Amino acid sequence: MGKRKRVVGDHFIASELTSTHPRNGAAVTKHAETTGQQPVTVQIIAGTYERILHGITATINFEGNGAVRNDAVPVEFADTFLFNAHDSAVRCLALSPSTHQEKISLASGGSDQTINLYQLSTRASMTGPRHGPTLPSLVGRKIVQNPKNRELGSLQHHAASVNALKFPTRSKLLSAADDNTIAVARTRDWTILSTIKIPIPKAHGRPSGDTAPLGGAPSGVNDFAIHPSMKLMVSVSKGERCMRLWNLVTGKKAGVLNFERSLLQAAGEGRWGRGEGRKVEWNTPGEEFAVGFEKGAVVFGLVSASSVPERLHVDGINQDSKPKGIVKISPSSKIHQVRYVDPGNDGQIGPNVLAVSTENGRVMFFSTNPASIRNSASSDIGPQLPICPVIGEIRSEGGDSKSRVKDFEILNTAGDGSSSMSRLLVTASSEGLMIIWSLNLAQCASFNRPASPSKSISRGPDGGPNDQVVSATVPQVGRLLGKYETGNRITCLKAFIMTEAAEGNETSHSGLDNVVQLNGGPEDTSENTSD
Repeated sequence: MGKRKRVVGDHFIASELTSTHPRNGAAVTKHAETTGQQPVTVQIIAGTYERILHGITATINFEGNGAVRNDAVPVEFADTFLFNAHDSAVRCLALSPSTHQEKISLASGGSDQTINLYQLSTRASMTGPRHGPTLPSLVGRKIVQNPKNRELGSLQHHAASVNALKFPTRSKLLSAADDNTIAVARTRDWTILSTIKIPIPKAHGRPSGDTAPLGGAPSGVNDFAIHPSMKLMVSVSKGERCMRLWNLVTGKKAGVLNFERSLLQAAGEGRWGRGEGRKVEWNTPGEEFAVGFEKGAVVFGLVSASSVPERLHVDGINQDSKPKGIVKISPSSKIHQVRYVDPGNDGQIGPNVLAVSTENGRVMFFSTNPASIRNSASSDIGPQLPICPVIGEIRSEGGDSKSRVKDFEILNTAGDGSSSMSRLLVTASSEGLMIIWSLNLAQCASFNRPASPSKSISRGPDGGPNDQVVSATVPQVGRLLGKYETGNRITCLKAFIMTEAAEGNETSHSGLDNVVQLNGGPEDTSENTSD
Protein backbone atom coordinates (compact mmCIF):
# COMPACT_ATOMS: atom_id res chain seq x y z
CA MET A 1 0.00 0.00 0.00
CA GLY A 2 1.55 3.29 -1.09
CA LYS A 3 0.76 6.58 0.62
CA ARG A 4 1.66 10.15 -0.18
CA LYS A 5 1.92 12.69 2.63
CA ARG A 6 4.03 15.53 3.81
CA VAL A 7 3.96 16.30 7.53
CA VAL A 8 4.76 19.77 8.88
CA GLY A 9 4.14 19.91 12.61
CA ASP A 10 0.76 18.31 13.18
CA HIS A 11 -0.72 19.25 9.81
CA PHE A 12 -0.87 17.35 6.55
CA ILE A 13 0.09 19.78 3.81
CA ALA A 14 -1.24 19.68 0.24
CA SER A 15 1.48 19.86 -2.37
CA GLU A 16 1.40 20.50 -6.09
CA LEU A 17 3.98 20.55 -8.81
CA THR A 18 2.79 23.05 -11.36
CA SER A 19 -0.71 24.46 -11.23
CA THR A 20 -2.00 24.95 -14.74
CA HIS A 21 -4.49 27.58 -13.54
CA PRO A 22 -2.97 29.27 -10.45
CA ARG A 23 -4.89 32.49 -10.95
CA ASN A 24 -8.17 30.71 -11.56
CA GLY A 25 -7.60 28.66 -8.45
CA ALA A 26 -7.11 31.84 -6.45
CA ALA A 27 -10.30 33.26 -7.93
CA VAL A 28 -12.24 30.19 -6.80
CA THR A 29 -10.92 30.55 -3.27
CA LYS A 30 -11.78 34.24 -3.19
CA HIS A 31 -15.31 33.56 -4.40
CA ALA A 32 -15.89 30.95 -1.70
CA GLU A 33 -14.64 33.32 0.99
CA THR A 34 -16.58 36.38 -0.11
CA THR A 35 -19.93 34.79 -0.92
CA GLY A 36 -19.95 32.03 1.68
CA GLN A 37 -21.03 29.44 -0.88
CA GLN A 38 -19.34 26.13 -0.20
CA PRO A 39 -18.23 24.05 -3.20
CA VAL A 40 -19.24 20.41 -3.59
CA THR A 41 -16.46 17.86 -3.23
CA VAL A 42 -16.69 14.42 -4.84
CA GLN A 43 -14.47 11.54 -3.76
CA ILE A 44 -13.69 9.27 -6.71
CA ILE A 45 -12.10 5.83 -6.40
CA ALA A 46 -10.83 3.98 -9.46
CA GLY A 47 -9.60 0.42 -9.74
CA THR A 48 -7.08 -0.32 -12.48
CA TYR A 49 -5.42 -3.09 -14.43
CA GLU A 50 -2.16 -1.97 -12.81
CA ARG A 51 -3.34 -3.40 -9.43
CA ILE A 52 -3.72 -0.06 -7.67
CA LEU A 53 -6.59 1.94 -6.17
CA HIS A 54 -6.44 5.60 -7.13
CA GLY A 55 -8.35 8.12 -5.02
CA ILE A 56 -9.13 11.60 -6.40
CA THR A 57 -11.20 14.47 -5.04
CA ALA A 58 -13.00 16.80 -7.44
CA THR A 59 -14.14 20.16 -6.04
CA ILE A 60 -17.02 21.63 -8.07
CA ASN A 61 -18.20 25.21 -7.67
CA PHE A 62 -21.98 25.51 -7.62
CA GLU A 63 -24.15 28.57 -7.41
CA GLY A 64 -26.97 28.83 -4.90
CA ASN A 65 -29.51 27.46 -7.38
CA GLY A 66 -27.51 24.28 -7.99
CA ALA A 67 -26.02 25.40 -11.34
CA VAL A 68 -22.31 25.22 -12.03
CA ARG A 69 -20.57 28.59 -12.02
CA ASN A 70 -19.34 29.84 -15.39
CA ASP A 71 -16.91 32.46 -14.08
CA ALA A 72 -14.64 30.06 -12.18
CA VAL A 73 -12.69 26.87 -12.72
CA PRO A 74 -15.51 24.24 -12.89
CA VAL A 75 -13.55 21.37 -11.32
CA GLU A 76 -10.44 21.33 -9.15
CA PHE A 77 -8.79 17.90 -8.88
CA ALA A 78 -6.44 16.58 -6.21
CA ASP A 79 -4.98 13.14 -5.47
CA THR A 80 -5.93 11.73 -2.06
CA PHE A 81 -4.50 8.19 -1.97
CA LEU A 82 -2.75 5.60 -4.09
CA PHE A 83 -3.02 2.07 -2.67
CA ASN A 84 -1.07 -0.90 -3.99
CA ALA A 85 -4.16 -3.01 -3.52
CA HIS A 86 -3.87 -6.38 -5.27
CA ASP A 87 -1.44 -8.77 -6.90
CA SER A 88 -3.42 -8.61 -10.15
CA ALA A 89 -6.06 -6.46 -11.78
CA VAL A 90 -8.80 -4.85 -9.67
CA ARG A 91 -12.16 -6.13 -10.93
CA CYS A 92 -14.83 -4.52 -8.73
CA LEU A 93 -15.44 -1.95 -5.98
CA ALA A 94 -18.16 -1.36 -3.39
CA LEU A 95 -18.96 1.50 -1.00
CA SER A 96 -21.07 1.19 2.13
CA PRO A 97 -24.02 3.58 2.60
CA SER A 98 -22.72 6.93 3.87
CA THR A 99 -25.83 8.64 5.27
CA HIS A 100 -24.91 10.80 8.29
CA GLN A 101 -21.60 9.01 8.75
CA GLU A 102 -18.08 10.39 8.97
CA LYS A 103 -16.52 7.14 7.77
CA ILE A 104 -17.34 4.91 4.86
CA SER A 105 -16.14 1.40 4.06
CA LEU A 106 -14.54 0.58 0.72
CA ALA A 107 -14.11 -2.97 -0.57
CA SER A 108 -12.11 -3.96 -3.63
CA GLY A 109 -12.05 -7.35 -5.33
CA GLY A 110 -9.41 -8.59 -7.72
CA SER A 111 -8.28 -11.48 -9.83
CA ASP A 112 -6.02 -12.59 -6.96
CA GLN A 113 -9.05 -14.04 -5.05
CA THR A 114 -8.72 -11.35 -2.37
CA ILE A 115 -11.11 -8.71 -1.05
CA ASN A 116 -9.29 -5.72 0.43
CA LEU A 117 -11.02 -3.47 2.95
CA TYR A 118 -10.45 0.24 3.56
CA GLN A 119 -11.91 3.04 5.63
CA LEU A 120 -12.41 6.42 3.98
CA SER A 121 -13.37 9.75 5.49
CA THR A 122 -16.49 11.47 4.15
CA ARG A 123 -15.48 14.91 5.43
CA ALA A 124 -14.59 17.32 2.67
CA SER A 125 -13.12 19.82 5.13
CA MET A 126 -10.22 17.47 5.87
CA THR A 127 -9.20 16.92 2.26
CA GLY A 128 -9.77 20.21 0.46
CA PRO A 129 -6.70 21.71 -1.21
CA ARG A 130 -7.51 25.05 0.40
CA HIS A 131 -6.71 23.78 3.89
CA GLY A 132 -2.98 24.15 3.48
CA PRO A 133 -0.37 25.88 1.30
CA THR A 134 0.68 24.22 -1.93
CA LEU A 135 4.33 23.40 -2.44
CA PRO A 136 6.28 22.53 -5.61
CA SER A 137 6.67 18.80 -6.17
CA LEU A 138 7.52 16.41 -8.99
CA VAL A 139 4.12 14.95 -9.82
CA GLY A 140 2.44 17.84 -11.65
CA ARG A 141 -0.80 17.70 -9.65
CA LYS A 142 -2.14 18.52 -6.21
CA ILE A 143 -1.75 15.88 -3.54
CA VAL A 144 -3.88 15.98 -0.39
CA GLN A 145 -3.33 13.38 2.32
CA ASN A 146 -6.21 12.51 4.63
CA PRO A 147 -4.98 10.66 7.75
CA LYS A 148 -8.40 9.04 8.23
CA ASN A 149 -8.07 7.04 5.02
CA ARG A 150 -6.56 3.74 6.07
CA GLU A 151 -6.44 0.06 5.26
CA LEU A 152 -8.43 -2.37 7.43
CA GLY A 153 -7.30 -5.75 6.14
CA SER A 154 -8.35 -8.38 3.61
CA LEU A 155 -10.74 -11.31 3.19
CA GLN A 156 -9.65 -14.50 1.45
CA HIS A 157 -12.69 -16.75 1.60
CA HIS A 158 -13.06 -17.06 -2.20
CA ALA A 159 -11.08 -19.51 -4.31
CA ALA A 160 -11.28 -17.62 -7.62
CA SER A 161 -11.49 -14.09 -9.04
CA VAL A 162 -13.95 -11.80 -7.29
CA ASN A 163 -16.42 -10.35 -9.82
CA ALA A 164 -18.99 -8.36 -7.79
CA LEU A 165 -19.25 -6.67 -4.40
CA LYS A 166 -22.29 -5.02 -2.78
CA PHE A 167 -23.01 -3.30 0.55
CA PRO A 168 -26.81 -3.62 0.96
CA THR A 169 -26.46 -2.10 4.45
CA ARG A 170 -23.59 -0.81 6.54
CA SER A 171 -23.46 -4.09 8.43
CA LYS A 172 -23.30 -6.58 5.54
CA LEU A 173 -21.02 -7.16 2.54
CA LEU A 174 -21.95 -9.58 -0.23
CA SER A 175 -19.34 -10.88 -2.66
CA ALA A 176 -19.56 -13.08 -5.76
CA ALA A 177 -16.69 -14.88 -7.47
CA ASP A 178 -15.76 -17.35 -10.19
CA ASP A 179 -15.89 -20.18 -7.63
CA ASN A 180 -19.69 -20.11 -8.02
CA THR A 181 -20.37 -18.76 -4.54
CA ILE A 182 -21.96 -15.64 -3.07
CA ALA A 183 -20.70 -14.97 0.45
CA VAL A 184 -22.26 -12.81 3.17
CA ALA A 185 -19.83 -11.10 5.55
CA ARG A 186 -20.58 -9.08 8.69
CA THR A 187 -18.74 -5.76 8.75
CA ARG A 188 -18.51 -5.54 12.56
CA ASP A 189 -15.85 -8.25 12.73
CA TRP A 190 -15.72 -9.31 9.04
CA THR A 191 -16.94 -12.81 9.82
CA ILE A 192 -18.36 -14.89 6.98
CA LEU A 193 -21.90 -15.62 8.08
CA SER A 194 -23.25 -17.61 5.14
CA THR A 195 -22.32 -18.86 1.69
CA ILE A 196 -24.74 -19.43 -1.18
CA LYS A 197 -23.49 -22.00 -3.67
CA ILE A 198 -24.48 -21.59 -7.32
CA PRO A 199 -24.74 -24.81 -9.40
CA ILE A 200 -21.92 -25.26 -11.89
CA PRO A 201 -23.38 -25.23 -15.42
CA LYS A 202 -22.90 -28.14 -17.80
CA ALA A 203 -21.01 -27.54 -21.02
CA HIS A 204 -23.34 -27.61 -24.06
CA GLY A 205 -21.58 -26.84 -27.32
CA ARG A 206 -18.81 -24.59 -26.09
CA PRO A 207 -18.32 -21.57 -28.38
CA SER A 208 -15.07 -20.88 -30.17
CA GLY A 209 -12.58 -18.76 -28.29
CA ASP A 210 -13.59 -20.13 -24.90
CA THR A 211 -10.77 -19.83 -22.37
CA ALA A 212 -11.96 -22.60 -20.04
CA PRO A 213 -9.48 -25.47 -19.54
CA LEU A 214 -9.84 -28.73 -21.44
CA GLY A 215 -12.70 -30.69 -19.96
CA GLY A 216 -14.02 -27.66 -18.09
CA ALA A 217 -16.78 -25.15 -18.70
CA PRO A 218 -17.13 -21.43 -18.02
CA SER A 219 -18.37 -20.95 -14.46
CA GLY A 220 -18.70 -18.18 -11.95
CA VAL A 221 -21.14 -15.47 -10.92
CA ASN A 222 -21.01 -12.45 -13.22
CA ASP A 223 -23.19 -10.12 -11.17
CA PHE A 224 -26.04 -9.98 -8.66
CA ALA A 225 -28.56 -7.37 -7.54
CA ILE A 226 -30.44 -7.10 -4.25
CA HIS A 227 -34.05 -5.93 -4.12
CA PRO A 228 -34.56 -2.71 -2.09
CA SER A 229 -36.58 -4.72 0.46
CA MET A 230 -33.44 -6.82 1.17
CA LYS A 231 -35.49 -10.01 0.81
CA LEU A 232 -34.83 -11.00 -2.80
CA MET A 233 -31.71 -11.28 -4.94
CA VAL A 234 -31.19 -11.89 -8.66
CA SER A 235 -27.92 -13.38 -9.97
CA VAL A 236 -26.53 -14.13 -13.43
CA SER A 237 -23.68 -16.53 -14.06
CA LYS A 238 -21.25 -17.60 -16.75
CA GLY A 239 -22.30 -20.38 -19.07
CA GLU A 240 -25.98 -20.10 -18.07
CA ARG A 241 -28.76 -18.73 -20.24
CA CYS A 242 -30.90 -17.96 -17.23
CA MET A 243 -31.08 -15.88 -14.09
CA ARG A 244 -31.52 -17.23 -10.58
CA LEU A 245 -33.74 -15.81 -7.84
CA TRP A 246 -32.68 -16.17 -4.21
CA ASN A 247 -34.68 -15.83 -1.01
CA LEU A 248 -32.43 -13.81 1.32
CA VAL A 249 -34.63 -14.58 4.31
CA THR A 250 -33.77 -18.28 4.12
CA GLY A 251 -30.67 -18.11 1.90
CA LYS A 252 -32.14 -20.66 -0.50
CA LYS A 253 -33.01 -20.72 -4.19
CA ALA A 254 -36.44 -19.32 -5.02
CA GLY A 255 -36.58 -19.96 -8.76
CA VAL A 256 -34.85 -20.00 -12.14
CA LEU A 257 -35.99 -17.93 -15.13
CA ASN A 258 -34.59 -19.11 -18.49
CA PHE A 259 -33.78 -16.78 -21.37
CA GLU A 260 -35.56 -17.95 -24.50
CA ARG A 261 -33.60 -18.04 -27.73
CA SER A 262 -35.89 -15.49 -29.38
CA LEU A 263 -35.42 -13.13 -26.43
CA LEU A 264 -31.64 -13.41 -26.65
CA GLN A 265 -31.68 -12.70 -30.38
CA ALA A 266 -33.82 -9.63 -29.83
CA ALA A 267 -31.32 -8.45 -27.17
CA GLY A 268 -28.42 -8.66 -29.62
CA GLU A 269 -27.08 -12.14 -28.82
CA GLY A 270 -26.16 -13.74 -32.14
CA ARG A 271 -26.05 -17.38 -33.08
CA TRP A 272 -22.62 -17.86 -31.52
CA GLY A 273 -23.25 -15.69 -28.50
CA ARG A 274 -22.95 -17.16 -25.03
CA GLY A 275 -26.38 -15.82 -24.01
CA GLU A 276 -25.36 -15.19 -20.41
CA GLY A 277 -26.35 -12.18 -18.36
CA ARG A 278 -23.40 -9.95 -17.58
CA LYS A 279 -24.99 -7.19 -15.49
CA VAL A 280 -28.19 -6.95 -13.44
CA GLU A 281 -29.67 -3.90 -11.71
CA TRP A 282 -32.89 -3.03 -9.82
CA ASN A 283 -34.53 0.35 -10.11
CA THR A 284 -35.01 2.46 -6.97
CA PRO A 285 -38.61 1.41 -6.10
CA GLY A 286 -37.87 -2.25 -6.88
CA GLU A 287 -40.62 -2.46 -9.51
CA GLU A 288 -38.39 -3.64 -12.36
CA PHE A 289 -34.85 -4.74 -13.11
CA ALA A 290 -32.61 -4.84 -16.15
CA VAL A 291 -30.33 -7.66 -17.29
CA GLY A 292 -27.43 -6.57 -19.45
CA PHE A 293 -26.03 -8.79 -22.18
CA GLU A 294 -23.04 -8.27 -24.45
CA LYS A 295 -24.72 -5.89 -26.91
CA GLY A 296 -28.12 -5.17 -25.40
CA ALA A 297 -30.31 -5.42 -22.34
CA VAL A 298 -33.75 -6.67 -21.38
CA VAL A 299 -36.01 -4.92 -18.87
CA PHE A 300 -38.13 -7.20 -16.69
CA GLY A 301 -41.21 -6.00 -14.83
CA LEU A 302 -42.94 -7.64 -11.90
CA VAL A 303 -46.34 -9.10 -12.75
CA SER A 304 -49.33 -9.04 -10.44
CA ALA A 305 -49.21 -11.39 -7.47
CA SER A 306 -52.60 -12.89 -8.30
CA SER A 307 -51.23 -14.53 -11.47
CA VAL A 308 -48.20 -16.11 -9.81
CA PRO A 309 -48.13 -19.32 -7.75
CA GLU A 310 -47.74 -18.91 -4.02
CA ARG A 311 -44.41 -20.75 -4.08
CA LEU A 312 -42.85 -17.80 -5.94
CA HIS A 313 -43.66 -15.27 -3.22
CA VAL A 314 -41.22 -14.12 -0.55
CA ASP A 315 -42.92 -12.20 2.26
CA GLY A 316 -45.35 -10.58 -0.15
CA ILE A 317 -42.74 -9.94 -2.88
CA ASN A 318 -43.61 -11.47 -6.21
CA GLN A 319 -40.54 -13.12 -7.71
CA ASP A 320 -41.95 -13.99 -11.11
CA SER A 321 -41.31 -11.46 -13.85
CA LYS A 322 -41.95 -10.89 -17.52
CA PRO A 323 -39.83 -9.02 -20.08
CA LYS A 324 -41.32 -5.62 -20.87
CA GLY A 325 -38.82 -4.04 -23.23
CA ILE A 326 -35.56 -4.34 -25.13
CA VAL A 327 -32.66 -1.89 -24.82
CA LYS A 328 -31.05 -1.66 -28.26
CA ILE A 329 -27.72 0.11 -28.81
CA SER A 330 -27.56 1.84 -32.20
CA PRO A 331 -25.07 1.73 -33.79
CA SER A 332 -24.32 -1.68 -32.33
CA SER A 333 -21.74 -1.60 -29.55
CA LYS A 334 -20.71 -3.65 -26.56
CA ILE A 335 -22.20 -2.78 -23.15
CA HIS A 336 -19.94 -2.34 -20.13
CA GLN A 337 -22.17 -0.99 -17.36
CA VAL A 338 -25.91 -0.72 -16.64
CA ARG A 339 -27.40 1.52 -13.93
CA TYR A 340 -30.77 3.03 -13.10
CA VAL A 341 -30.86 6.77 -12.47
CA ASP A 342 -31.99 7.72 -8.97
CA PRO A 343 -35.04 9.97 -9.49
CA GLY A 344 -34.21 12.11 -6.45
CA ASN A 345 -36.72 14.67 -5.20
CA ASP A 346 -36.68 17.27 -7.97
CA GLY A 347 -39.46 15.66 -10.01
CA GLN A 348 -37.59 15.99 -13.34
CA ILE A 349 -37.63 12.27 -14.09
CA GLY A 350 -39.22 9.13 -12.76
CA PRO A 351 -37.62 5.88 -11.58
CA ASN A 352 -37.71 4.38 -15.09
CA VAL A 353 -34.58 5.84 -16.67
CA LEU A 354 -31.81 3.36 -17.48
CA ALA A 355 -28.24 4.48 -18.18
CA VAL A 356 -25.92 2.27 -20.26
CA SER A 357 -22.21 2.79 -21.06
CA THR A 358 -20.88 1.48 -24.36
CA GLU A 359 -17.71 0.42 -26.11
CA ASN A 360 -17.74 3.44 -28.44
CA GLY A 361 -17.46 6.00 -25.64
CA ARG A 362 -21.10 6.91 -24.93
CA VAL A 363 -23.45 6.85 -21.95
CA MET A 364 -27.00 6.42 -23.26
CA PHE A 365 -30.23 7.03 -21.36
CA PHE A 366 -33.31 4.91 -22.09
CA SER A 367 -36.87 5.31 -20.90
CA THR A 368 -38.39 2.11 -19.50
CA ASN A 369 -41.68 3.77 -18.61
CA PRO A 370 -44.55 1.64 -20.01
CA ALA A 371 -46.22 4.77 -21.38
CA SER A 372 -43.07 5.55 -23.39
CA ILE A 373 -42.30 2.13 -24.81
CA ARG A 374 -45.85 0.98 -25.55
CA ASN A 375 -45.85 2.52 -29.03
CA SER A 376 -42.18 1.92 -29.81
CA ALA A 377 -40.88 -0.25 -32.62
CA SER A 378 -41.25 -3.96 -31.96
CA SER A 379 -38.94 -6.81 -32.88
CA ASP A 380 -40.08 -9.29 -35.48
CA ILE A 381 -37.92 -11.95 -33.87
CA GLY A 382 -39.88 -14.06 -31.44
CA PRO A 383 -41.86 -12.17 -28.78
CA GLN A 384 -43.23 -8.81 -29.85
CA LEU A 385 -41.39 -6.73 -27.26
CA PRO A 386 -41.19 -2.96 -27.66
CA ILE A 387 -37.85 -1.21 -27.82
CA CYS A 388 -37.10 1.27 -25.05
CA PRO A 389 -36.60 4.68 -26.67
CA VAL A 390 -33.35 6.62 -26.30
CA ILE A 391 -34.07 9.93 -24.54
CA GLY A 392 -30.54 11.30 -24.18
CA GLU A 393 -26.87 10.52 -24.28
CA ILE A 394 -23.45 11.73 -23.21
CA ARG A 395 -20.77 11.76 -25.86
CA SER A 396 -17.41 13.43 -26.21
CA GLU A 397 -16.99 16.78 -27.88
CA GLY A 398 -17.27 16.21 -31.61
CA GLY A 399 -18.63 12.70 -31.06
CA ASP A 400 -15.38 11.07 -32.21
CA SER A 401 -14.44 9.29 -28.98
CA LYS A 402 -13.52 5.65 -29.47
CA SER A 403 -12.50 4.97 -25.86
CA ARG A 404 -14.81 2.55 -24.09
CA VAL A 405 -16.54 3.74 -20.93
CA LYS A 406 -15.74 0.98 -18.46
CA ASP A 407 -17.77 2.37 -15.57
CA PHE A 408 -19.69 5.44 -14.43
CA GLU A 409 -21.47 6.91 -11.43
CA ILE A 410 -24.45 9.30 -11.26
CA LEU A 411 -24.52 11.50 -8.16
CA ASN A 412 -27.36 13.66 -6.85
CA THR A 413 -26.46 16.85 -5.00
CA ALA A 414 -28.68 19.72 -3.79
CA GLY A 415 -27.59 23.30 -4.41
CA ASP A 416 -26.41 25.32 -1.44
CA GLY A 417 -29.29 27.06 0.25
CA SER A 418 -31.80 25.65 -2.21
CA SER A 419 -33.85 22.52 -2.65
CA SER A 420 -32.94 22.31 -6.33
CA MET A 421 -30.93 19.29 -7.37
CA SER A 422 -27.95 18.97 -9.64
CA ARG A 423 -26.77 15.68 -11.07
CA LEU A 424 -23.19 14.82 -11.79
CA LEU A 425 -21.97 12.05 -14.05
CA VAL A 426 -18.47 10.64 -13.51
CA THR A 427 -17.20 8.42 -16.33
CA ALA A 428 -14.02 6.36 -16.51
CA SER A 429 -12.50 5.02 -19.72
CA SER A 430 -10.11 2.15 -20.21
CA GLU A 431 -7.40 4.56 -21.36
CA GLY A 432 -7.30 6.16 -17.88
CA LEU A 433 -9.37 9.29 -18.50
CA MET A 434 -11.94 10.46 -15.96
CA ILE A 435 -14.56 12.99 -17.06
CA ILE A 436 -17.08 14.84 -14.90
CA TRP A 437 -20.31 16.01 -16.53
CA SER A 438 -23.19 18.14 -15.35
CA LEU A 439 -26.42 16.35 -16.26
CA ASN A 440 -29.60 18.10 -17.39
CA LEU A 441 -32.14 15.29 -17.36
CA ALA A 442 -34.97 17.76 -17.95
CA GLN A 443 -34.02 17.45 -21.62
CA CYS A 444 -34.58 13.70 -21.30
CA ALA A 445 -38.12 14.31 -20.06
CA SER A 446 -38.90 16.60 -23.00
CA PHE A 447 -37.26 14.35 -25.60
CA ASN A 448 -39.43 11.28 -25.18
CA ARG A 449 -40.13 10.35 -28.78
CA PRO A 450 -40.38 6.59 -29.44
CA ALA A 451 -38.79 5.03 -32.48
CA SER A 452 -40.84 4.84 -35.65
CA PRO A 453 -43.22 1.85 -35.50
CA SER A 454 -42.70 1.25 -39.23
CA LYS A 455 -39.11 0.16 -38.64
CA SER A 456 -38.33 -3.08 -36.89
CA ILE A 457 -35.42 -5.34 -36.11
CA SER A 458 -34.63 -8.13 -38.56
CA ARG A 459 -32.19 -10.96 -38.46
CA GLY A 460 -28.60 -10.36 -39.44
CA PRO A 461 -26.19 -12.84 -41.07
CA ASP A 462 -25.09 -14.18 -37.67
CA GLY A 463 -28.62 -14.75 -36.43
CA GLY A 464 -28.70 -11.53 -34.44
CA PRO A 465 -30.64 -8.35 -35.13
CA ASN A 466 -29.63 -5.81 -37.75
CA ASP A 467 -29.23 -2.12 -36.97
CA GLN A 468 -32.29 -0.85 -38.79
CA VAL A 469 -33.79 1.28 -36.03
CA VAL A 470 -32.57 4.80 -36.73
CA SER A 471 -33.89 7.26 -34.16
CA ALA A 472 -33.98 11.02 -34.36
CA THR A 473 -31.00 13.05 -33.27
CA VAL A 474 -30.56 12.27 -29.60
CA PRO A 475 -29.87 15.34 -27.46
CA GLN A 476 -26.66 15.80 -25.51
CA VAL A 477 -27.88 15.95 -21.91
CA GLY A 478 -24.57 16.75 -20.25
CA ARG A 479 -22.08 19.60 -20.08
CA LEU A 480 -18.39 18.82 -19.74
CA LEU A 481 -16.95 20.18 -16.49
CA GLY A 482 -13.47 18.70 -16.23
CA LYS A 483 -11.10 15.92 -17.24
CA TYR A 484 -8.46 14.08 -15.27
CA GLU A 485 -5.80 11.76 -16.67
CA THR A 486 -4.89 9.02 -14.17
CA GLY A 487 -2.16 7.39 -16.24
CA ASN A 488 -3.58 3.91 -15.55
CA ARG A 489 -6.09 1.70 -17.33
CA ILE A 490 -9.31 1.91 -15.32
CA THR A 491 -11.48 -1.17 -14.78
CA CYS A 492 -14.07 0.00 -12.22
CA LEU A 493 -15.20 3.20 -10.53
CA LYS A 494 -17.01 4.40 -7.40
CA ALA A 495 -17.78 7.93 -6.20
CA PHE A 496 -19.70 9.72 -3.45
CA ILE A 497 -20.45 13.27 -2.32
CA MET A 498 -18.34 14.31 0.65
CA THR A 499 -20.07 16.02 3.58
CA GLU A 500 -19.30 18.58 6.28
CA ALA A 501 -20.13 16.28 9.21
CA ALA A 502 -19.38 17.52 12.69
CA GLU A 503 -16.80 15.92 14.95
CA GLY A 504 -18.01 13.14 17.17
CA ASN A 505 -20.95 12.24 14.97
CA GLU A 506 -19.96 8.60 14.72
CA THR A 507 -22.69 5.98 14.97
CA SER A 508 -22.07 2.36 15.69
CA HIS A 509 -23.49 -0.69 13.98
CA SER A 510 -26.62 -1.61 15.85
CA GLY A 511 -29.57 -3.87 15.27
CA LEU A 512 -28.24 -5.41 12.06
CA ASP A 513 -24.94 -6.54 13.57
CA ASN A 514 -26.34 -9.72 15.07
CA VAL A 515 -28.29 -11.09 12.12
CA VAL A 516 -27.45 -13.15 9.11
CA GLN A 517 -30.38 -12.09 6.97
CA LEU A 518 -30.21 -8.65 5.40
CA ASN A 519 -33.58 -7.69 6.83
CA GLY A 520 -33.25 -9.26 10.27
CA GLY A 521 -33.74 -12.65 11.89
CA PRO A 522 -31.89 -15.05 14.16
CA GLU A 523 -28.18 -15.62 13.62
CA ASP A 524 -27.24 -18.72 11.67
CA THR A 525 -23.66 -19.38 10.70
CA SER A 526 -24.37 -22.56 8.79
CA GLU A 527 -23.45 -22.76 5.14
CA ASN A 528 -26.30 -22.91 2.64
CA THR A 529 -25.62 -25.41 -0.10
CA SER A 530 -28.96 -25.65 -1.83
CA ASP A 531 -29.11 -25.68 -5.58
